[in-house]
Amino acid sequence: MTQTQARSRTFSWSDPGLNAAAVGRRSGLELLRAMIAGELAAPPVMHLIDMTRMEADEGRVAVELVPQEFHYNPLGTVHGGVISTLLDTAAACAVHTTLPAGVGYTSLDLNVKFLRPVTVDSGVLRCEGTVLQRGRRTALAEAKLVDARSRLVAHATSTCFLLPLDSPTP
Repeated sequence: MTQTQARSRTFSWSDPGLNAAAVGRRSGLELLRAMIAGELAAPPVMHLIDMTRMEADEGRVAVELVPQEFHYNPLGTVHGGVISTLLDTAAACAVHTTLPAGVGYTSLDLNVKFLRPVTVDSGVLRCEGTVLQRGRRTALAEAKLVDARSRLVAHATSTCFLLPLDSPTP
């Protein structure tokens, strides 16, 4: 294989431990809104895949990403793992917006359906996650990923396990 033109990418991030310390002290919606406002740093994964713009309301989160070459798989399309990361982020964070201080979550599953290929020509991808049902111990959410022409490119459902967090020490 002959390499025709090398490309590079550099990125940086803030200490994720600072945000982890805030989990459980604020409601999920307050925590996400603090990140959006820049009061707390975005998680490193957002910088890793170059996720942009986030919106958060009770039971709903939207994130955006502009597809780049560095997202590509060997077939010349955006890797399914990048798409899955967007879907997981939107669905799980939508659940997070419904949680009071002192309650956390972890994903139990993520079921993804890839509906059309994504390339740099797809334009800005917008992924919106919404909570479908939330109980005491689990929550079900879905996420829809659309391209710049509002075509559905992927869909996911996710179940999250809700759990009490250890009380923060003063």
